[in-house]
Amino acid sequence: MFLRHISFLKAVILHSLTAYGGPQGHLAMMLKTFVHQRKDVTEQELMEYNAFCQLLPGASSSQTLTLIGYKRGGVPLAILTLLIWITPACLLMGSLSFLLQYFDKKTLQTDIFKYVQPMAVGFLAYGGIRAYRISIRNMATLAIMLVSMLAAFYLKSPWTFPALIILGGIVSNFSNKRIPDLPEKPKKIQWTNIWLFVAIFVLAGFLSEVARANDWITRRPFNLFENFYRFGSLVFGGGDILIAMMLEQYVSRAKTQFMSAEELLTGAGIMRALPGPTFSVSAFVGGMVMRNLGPGYQFLGCILAPVAIFLPSLLLVLFFFPIWHNLKKHVIIYRALEGINAVVVGIMWAATFILFLAIPFTWYNLLIALWTLGLLYLTRVPSPFIVLACLLLGWLL
Repeated sequence: MFLRHISFLKAVILHSLTAYGGPQGHLAMMLKTFVHQRKDVTEQELMEYNAFCQLLPGASSSQTLTLIGYKRGGVPLAILTLLIWITPACLLMGSLSFLLQYFDKKTLQTDIFKYVQPMAVGFLAYGGIRAYRISIRNMATLAIMLVSMLAAFYLKSPWTFPALIILGGIVSNFSNKRIPDLPEKPKKIQWTNIWLFVAIFVLAGFLSEVARANDWITRRPFNLFENFYRFGSLVFGGGDILIAMMLEQYVSRAKTQFMSAEELLTGAGIMRALPGPTFSVSAFVGGMVMRNLGPGYQFLGCILAPVAIFLPSLLLVLFFFPIWHNLKKHVIIYRALEGINAVVVGIMWAATFILFLAIPFTWYNLLIALWTLGLLYLTRVPSPFIVLACLLLGWLL
């Protein structure tokens, strides 16, 4: 079955090696690669997938890409898509937990990535423009977009995104939009996914507590899996919120400090310079938490943490997406989609401004951002070539 999807999986591999800019940047690159170049999904489908994933806890860009694989080849291809997407970044971040002690601060300030952030601004602006053209069709959706942009820019709470999504859906229900008569078969709900999610959540918590109470020699892997499965089940708001949760768990309130705040923030900083999902920082933290038990346990930590944090995202998105698909036939949900998509556009523009203001305002950063936007919007140059060109410029200049 997978032979039919070789070209798609190759595109996923390239995406995993070149997708910078966090969830909103990843969405912009998905628009370029999987919509305009490959046509795996339509613009409307991708925006809908992303809006739906914003309502769920976990890694939203990973869930969105998983749904593209799900549309093409069902659950098996969805799982393989997710594995390919997370593997390169997790390998790099897991390796960093072994190599960090050999780096000094000067080595970490490498210039090869200095044009990556302005490039990511260009990708975000491209995604924002394309999404605006798709989703903003009247004054109501424009108002929803502007309010969402300002709220996402100024309010940094993890509940901001899901709250805005829900409010946008409520506001757009005041329209008189009618459901088009399109024959769509209802999707079968896979109840196994939600039962498995709950069973793992309960079992992981039980074994972690038993291991702690009885002071098992092997207790730390059980504790680690429970911690990261809980993070993946509850975190809203992306990588920044996850880093805050890990900082509290492993630095602030840990009886035995597993790592220093500086080490955690160094890993988080390097993660931002690498392509792939922001949740890949879990591989680094998992290795650091287990490092004093020896290389074997450290390697186990690099594997356990990413598995634990991405597993809830997979189970939840595969369970709730058929429900979401079936609910779209109801007028309330159908009308809500217009407002939800407008909120997503506002969040994309907020992310664009936040990232632009976070980098030094220089003529060459502005030029790189505009150059990236121009290439994406006016040419058919593949995204990976733009990324490689920016890395090459950072190495040469």
